[in-house]
Amino acid sequence: MAKRPLQEINAGSMADIAFLLLIFFLVTTTMSTNTGMQRKLPPIPEIDVEPPPVKERNVMVILVNKDNVIAIRGRPIALNNITEKAKIFFSNPNKSEDLPEFRFKDIPFFGNHPVSKGLVSLQTDRNTSYEKYLQVQNELVRAINELRDELSLKKFGMKFEDLDDDKQDAVGDAIPLAISEAEPRRMTGTGGN
Repeated sequence: MAKRPLQEINAGSMADIAFLLLIFFLVTTTMSTNTGMQRKLPPIPEIDVEPPPVKERNVMVILVNKDNVIAIRGRPIALNNITEKAKIFFSNPNKSEDLPEFRFKDIPFFGNHPVSKGLVSLQTDRNTSYEKYLQVQNELVRAINELRDELSLKKFGMKFEDLDDDKQDAVGDAIPLAISEAEPRRMTGTGGN
C-alpha cells in the first residue's frame, strides 16, 4: 500500500484570523481608569506659617493598629459600624457639643448653607494590612456618599451620581470629603482621642 503524501495546512489565513480577533478584543474591551483613591491634596503650606488650631470636637481619630484592630476615641469598633459613626459625626444631627461645629458657606443652589468643620484623621500602624486600610477608607467614603445622596434627594429629587456637574459640585461643597491620613507609625494598643 502506497503512502499518500500529507497535505499541508495553509496557516497564512490563521494568522490573519488571530490578528483580527486580537484587534476585535482590543477595540471592544473597556479598561477601568478609576483605579486608586481620589484625593485632593491640600496646598503646600508656607514655611513660617503655623497651622490653624483645630478643636478636638471637630476631629474624629480612627486608629488601625498592627493587629488590624480599629478604634475610635480609644474604643474598638467593628468595620461595619464605621459608616454610621462617620455619618453621625459629619452631620451632627442633634447639634451635640461633642460633635463638629458648622460654618456657613455660600453655595450655588443652596445659598448660605451650613458645612461641617468635621475632619476624620485616619492613622495606621506600619504593620496594618493594606486590605484593612482600604476597607476603612471604603467605609468612610461610603458615609460621605450616603450623606451626599441624602442631600441630593432632598434638594433635587435624585441621587448624587445622577446630578449634572454643577449640582454635583454644589453638593460636594456642602458635604466635603474631609479625610486626613497620617503617616503610618508604630502604635501601642488602640488608644487615641
